Amino acid sequence: MRFSSTATYIATEDLKVAVNASMTLERPLLVKGEPGTGKTVLAHEIAAALGMPLLTWHIKSTTKAQHGLYEYDAVSRLRDSQLGDARVKDIANYIKPGRLWQAFEPEKGRTVLLIDEIDKADIEFPNDLLLELDRMEFLVYETGQIVKAKTRPVVIITSNNEKELPDAFLRRCFFHYIRFPDRETMQRIVDVHFPDVKKNLVSEALNVFFDMRDIPGLKKRPSTSELLDWIKLLMADDISPEVLRAKDVKTVLPPLHGALLKNEQDVHMLERLAFLAKREGR
Repeated sequence: MRFSSTATYIATEDLKVAVNASMTLERPLLVKGEPGTGKTVLAHEIAAALGMPLLTWHIKSTTKAQHGLYEYDAVSRLRDSQLGDARVKDIANYIKPGRLWQAFEPEKGRTVLLIDEIDKADIEFPNDLLLELDRMEFLVYETGQIVKAKTRPVVIITSNNEKELPDAFLRRCFFHYIRFPDRETMQRIVDVHFPDVKKNLVSEALNVFFDMRDIPGLKKRPSTSELLDWIKLLMADDISPEVLRAKDVKTVLPPLHGALLKNEQDVHMLERLAFLAKREGR
């Protein structure tokens, strides 16, 4: 099985090489890139393209590696013992499998496991998963059971580069950085999502979009997902290409700019640029 672009996802050649290499090596694929470049969506598309079920483990600042293995519900067991429930005799009744356990024992064959935004967790989190991701097995201490992967899952790990990951963890991964799409690739992405959009509208929208990304000092440059939202709004409001053609982001904010700019600092900065440009043009 090999991964390539799907009907709803445009994968560059280097991304396809990375996905297929990680599957050949049976190592996790660590994907980095700026927000909005499709890191999370990639796992969904791999699962759909290869016909595999997807398991998603969204990482938070409070997430521990143990949560991905299993959790022992001691509180429920204590409550049941007080109520005289016969279930308390078997501690296995209070072991709740985590996402890794579920990926190791899939009911329908091989799965895709997405560990999303691993850099949100504590710095020790990746180290705590080294053995499990390497050997694809772990011990349930309460029961003595060894859980071992029947079929090795396809593991996709995303990171927004908020924290440095340990070298020992990186050695066990195949790494790929998703570069921001160039104009040609972005055109193909838009065509996939909006096959009926007017070509001249897309052309002008891309001009405004890439001009905006090139403005120095933006706190958050607009991403692919924001461009798609903006084009959807332009189509819904029937904004003509001529309206966009007349808009220079350094002299005036484009229509529906709230889809592209996500904080007041960037809006105020572009408003100041427009004010200065108009004053100099007098």
